[in-house]
Amino acid sequence: MTTQRDYYEVLGVPRGADPEQIKKAFRRLAMQYHPDRNGEPGAEQRFKEINQAYEVLSDPEKRAAYDRFGHAGVEGGGGFDGFGFAGFGDIFEAFFGGAAARQRHGAQRGSDIRIQLKLTFEEAAFGCEKEVELTRTEPCTVCGGNGAQPGTRPEVCPQCRGTGEVRRVKQSIFGQFVNVTACDRCGGEGAVVAHPCQTCRGSGAERKTVVKRLTVPAGVTSGTQVRVTGEGNAGGHGGPAGSLYATIKVQPHPVFRREDDDVVVDLYLNVAQAVLGEEVEVPTLDGSVRLQVPPGVQHGHVIMLRGKGIPRLRGSGRGDQLLRVHVAIPAALTTEQRRLFEELRTSLGRVEAPGNGARHDRGFFDRIRDAFAQ
Repeated sequence: MTTQRDYYEVLGVPRGADPEQIKKAFRRLAMQYHPDRNGEPGAEQRFKEINQAYEVLSDPEKRAAYDRFGHAGVEGGGGFDGFGFAGFGDIFEAFFGGAAARQRHGAQRGSDIRIQLKLTFEEAAFGCEKEVELTRTEPCTVCGGNGAQPGTRPEVCPQCRGTGEVRRVKQSIFGQFVNVTACDRCGGEGAVVAHPCQTCRGSGAERKTVVKRLTVPAGVTSGTQVRVTGEGNAGGHGGPAGSLYATIKVQPHPVFRREDDDVVVDLYLNVAQAVLGEEVEVPTLDGSVRLQVPPGVQHGHVIMLRGKGIPRLRGSGRGDQLLRVHVAIPAALTTEQRRLFEELRTSLGRVEAPGNGARHDRGFFDRIRDAFAQ
């Protein structure tokens, strides 16, 4: 060893520091004292000291031996020469932002296409088929996607010899580094096109506008995505095409509203209809139906029509239709209507305020109904 300083002191961390604290301290100090970045006298020796400390403290077994026996517990067994490689990956990551990865030039999946699909309330409820127009990348029909003029073919790149990669060796304090980059001659393809296709200009792909028919399942709502595999942009190097994603947007309906799988409809009645009851015609998703409104129905009451709602997207059956009763109070009356209401007011009598001993077991509309029945 070239130093007997306490390794925790070297990295500036407490003895109880966790592995992440030790790693962060090492990266910070390695960046600060690396000889390629710090030309001050003693920087290289300080860097070696930092690396030695990290090699021991980053290894659970070596750290345990060091904590128990000090430097004697780790000397002679580590085999490092001042630039141990236990922290090599961390040094490389500190300088280059992550591990080097060889660029791949095999089959590549095409990108996805995303569109918005507008549906009417009924189309979303019962499902439908819709035609959509897409502009997407497809393999060139003239060259078949290889980018070469018919009768010719791509040639092996003379610079990278078909590998698509160029390797450059760089000498550093750690030894030799091999830097692998995409070949700038062929763009990483491994082949060059001496006679490009005149239709696609050597790209192997062309933009086309196509019409596709989408099947939308029943029960979708705004925000639902319909995915069609293989209808996106063409892939590269023989890879599969991407997918088409259609995001549903349901247009509002003038009568129907949706609450989960139920359909809500406002049912407006005048005072006489609410009091006496009446057969009325109400709209449903399946067409109009006749409904008997019971006498004395109250404002805000909900009448349920079972099975008249939205088909369930993930399941069987349908939701219900909910009719929310609204009793319309006339704002203007004819002379005759006013006379009748005045007679009704006299017949009904005064409505007692709560708390004065009056009974409230019968509702206001019950008494109106009785008055009309006389």
